[in-house]
Amino acid sequence: MTPLPTTIPDVLLLEPRVFGDDRGFFFESYNARVFAASSGREASFVQDNHSRSAKNVLRGLHYQIRQPQGKLVRVVAGEVFDVAVDIRRASPTFGKWFGALLSAGNKRQMWVPEGFAHGFLVLSESAEFLYKTTDYWAAEHERCIAWDDPDLAIAWPLDGATPLLSGKDRQGVAFASAECF
Repeated sequence: MTPLPTTIPDVLLLEPRVFGDDRGFFFESYNARVFAASSGREASFVQDNHSRSAKNVLRGLHYQIRQPQGKLVRVVAGEVFDVAVDIRRASPTFGKWFGALLSAGNKRQMWVPEGFAHGFLVLSESAEFLYKTTDYWAAEHERCIAWDDPDLAIAWPLDGATPLLSGKDRQGVAFASAECF
């Protein structure tokens, strides 16, 4: 896997080396040594999650204020615009976001470290999204920042569409009043 530069140094975009021929393809989707060399840290993943969403579903911006989760995310069917927002007050990139296109076609992954809010928008007719987490899900610690917060000004590629949101995501709080790290 090759790390690609992002506008937030702690967020990594990882591009696998894909071996393909007329039978199909093969690539290594995770290797602990390569991840440690790319990220500068050893991650212990404790939970794998898999979601399927329809076009224009927007999930996020989610995080856990206690038991923060680092997430290694990828798409195995379809295409999403994936976003990480730095919510670490002491960070020089506090309040900044990075977004990238993740798809089954490009096979890229994004590392979203602890201390970041995370969300994604489905661009294809549907998408299947996989992610590994460094801590367990804890509903009592989960928080949500409004996807359309004007202070963050995330450039979601909606092309005039209205995103489909869960009830929880419709109640996301303003970044200015969000609990941060």
